Amino acid sequence: MERMIFVFIILGAVLMISNIVRYVIFIISTQDVISGGSRRDKFWKYLALVLLVFFFIGYVFIALFSEPDFMMAMILFGGSVFVAIVCTLMFNLLNTAKQRGMDLAEVLVGVIEARDPNLNGHSLQVMDVTMLIYEYLPYEMKKNINPVSLEYAALLHDVGKLGVPESILNKPGKLTEMEWKIMREHPSIGVKLLTRLRSFEEVMDWILYHHERMDGNGYYKVKKEDIPFPARIIAVADTYSAVIMRRSYKEPKTHEEAVSILKEVSGSQLDPEIVEIFLKIPEEKLIDCIPELIRY
Repeated sequence: MERMIFVFIILGAVLMISNIVRYVIFIISTQDVISGGSRRDKFWKYLALVLLVFFFIGYVFIALFSEPDFMMAMILFGGSVFVAIVCTLMFNLLNTAKQRGMDLAEVLVGVIEARDPNLNGHSLQVMDVTMLIYEYLPYEMKKNINPVSLEYAALLHDVGKLGVPESILNKPGKLTEMEWKIMREHPSIGVKLLTRLRSFEEVMDWILYHHERMDGNGYYKVKKEDIPFPARIIAVADTYSAVIMRRSYKEPKTHEEAVSILKEVSGSQLDPEIVEIFLKIPEEKLIDCIPELIRY
C-alpha cells in the first residue's frame, strides 16, 4: 500500500510539471491581438502560475517529508488530473475564439473588398504571403513578432478603405492628385477604425506604416528607422500581390515579372533584407497563395 501511495503522489507530481509547462505555453499563446487581455487579466494569469508551482512544491514536500495515506495520495493525484483537464479546456476555448475571430475578420475583409472589385482576394493573399515570409525569417528576426498579431495586421491592412469613396476605389484610370490624397489616408482611417479594440494597439503602427518606403517617400514620409519591421514585411507581401493581381486598369504580371520588380525597388521602396528572404521562398508556395479569383 505504501508503494502505491508513493506511486500516485509521484504520478501527480509529474503530471503537475506537465500542467505547469502547458500553462506557460497557454500564457505565451495569449499574447496576441485576440487574446492579449488587460493588465488585470495578466495579473491573474501569472498568479495562477505561481499557485501551480506552489502546489508542485507541496507534492514534493509531502512525498519526501510526510507520511500520506491513500486518501491524500488520491486527492493529490486527482488534483493534477483536474488541472490537466482545465488546461485542455482552456486551450480548446482559446483556439475556438481565435478561429472565430479570424472568421469574423475575413467577413469584414469581404465587405471591404466587395466595394472594390480590384481588391477581390487581395487581403487574403497578402496575409498568406506575409506569413510565408515570417516562416522563412531567421529566428533573430522573428522572435519579437507575435505571428497571430502579424496575421491579423496583414489581413486588415486595407481596412481603412472602408472610408474611401467607391468612386475612387473603382476608378478605371489614374487617380488625380486630390484622389490620391484621399487614397493615401486609408492606413490612418484603418487605425481609427481599430482604435476601440485595445488589444490591437500593438499592431496599429504595422497597419499605419505598411505603405512607407525605405527612402522616406512613402505615404507619411516616415524615415526608414521608424518603420516597424512587421510593417516592412506586409509591404513586401502587399507589393507582390498588387503586381500579380488582375485589375480593371491593368493586366496581371507573372511571378517572374513580379520578382524582377521587387528586386528593382529593393532598398528604395522595400526593405532589402526582407526582399532577399522573400526570394528564397519556392515559387510554388507563393503561387498557392493566389486566390482562384485573381489568378492570372
